Amino acid sequence: MKNKMIFRKNPDIITRKIGSQLILVPLYKSSEEINCIYSLNPAAEKVWQSIDGKKTWENIKKELAEEFLDTYDANLNEIKKEFSVFLKDLREIKAIKN
Repeated sequence: MKNKMIFRKNPDIITRKIGSQLILVPLYKSSEEINCIYSLNPAAEKVWQSIDGKKTWENIKKELAEEFLDTYDANLNEIKKEFSVFLKDLREIKAIKN
């Protein structure tokens, strides 16, 4: 089911590149509400950049799986598991919507 879903980024989450690190910063009404920012590793950054509100989750996985296999020396099952974990994390912090 989630493979057919199309996700879009929550406009209340902004991204900033600090050095080589991409961070996600939730926007809130006051600074007292901010209790965390999120730092993405290079693989997570590529996934985040692929979420465009047009591609299905399955298309994003297929698009990046081959690159991840070569770049991160992982097997396909590990990649699928990490994609699922990252999707769950993004949903929990409300960084994406469907």
